[in-house]
Amino acid sequence: MPLLLASASSCSITGVAAGRSMPPAGSTRVGKALQVPQSSRPGGLPVRMLRPQRAFVRTRATATRRSVSMSAPAGMPSGQMLVYVPPHPLLNHWLAIARNKDSPSAMFHNAIAEIGKWLMYEAVRDWLPTVQFEVESPCGVANATVIDPSQPIKIIPILRAGLVLLEHVNTVIPTSQTYHLGFVRDEESLEASMYLNKLPEKFEEDDKILITDPMLATGGTIIQAIEECIKRGAKNSNIRIIAVVCAPPALKKLSEKYTGLRVYAAMIDEDLNDQGYIVPGLGDAGDRSYNT
Repeated sequence: MPLLLASASSCSITGVAAGRSMPPAGSTRVGKALQVPQSSRPGGLPVRMLRPQRAFVRTRATATRRSVSMSAPAGMPSGQMLVYVPPHPLLNHWLAIARNKDSPSAMFHNAIAEIGKWLMYEAVRDWLPTVQFEVESPCGVANATVIDPSQPIKIIPILRAGLVLLEHVNTVIPTSQTYHLGFVRDEESLEASMYLNKLPEKFEEDDKILITDPMLATGGTIIQAIEECIKRGAKNSNIRIIAVVCAPPALKKLSEKYTGLRVYAAMIDEDLNDQGYIVPGLGDAGDRSYNT
């Protein structure tokens, strides 16, 4: 199943597909596009990038070509998986602090929380149910729109570090419900096993579910989390994921399994190392967040 990488604002996404916020060194301009050197491409993939007002990058999981157009390609299947990388300077700022191996635990923790706040804003931009009414201001009556409190967003952090992404949730989402999933990864097999499940017995078909996990590396943990939601009645298209950094193996697996899914991330990194960590990534986000 193809996946789609889209900018979440009207800013340029030049360099995002190559894991950079600026055009890679050695790039050459062809018309309005940048041709990126082979050495600067994630996994050696051919990448062609434009500077659109709202860009979409289409990637087939089984192909090696990425193309960019001004809008979603004609005839694209509905419900296609989307990956959003908002090109915001504040996201880049906090990501730089989180990446820095010399950032103290408290600084790293705060950076992840700030990234979570900005990505959460993007994730619910077109997703929150609203109600309209009239409100009387000191100078007259005005039409008003507020978030519908009867339809709270269901938020699922993956412990431990997924909790940090939610620290500012109450300043972004007026009404929500939080459930918890805990996973631990075997460092030899890289397989994740669940040690905590506080999900409800059933989700309603129209429930909107937001899952937070700082890193999508191999995809094993996030796929287990999604499956736990689906078997309780959740729909793919009503699930959104917030992550700080993602790697191609996880995105490839997600795009093959879940149509309609949306992923919001600060950056797509290039690869995994032999230990299954994202490179350059963040290191162990749980240990760094809680200084353990």
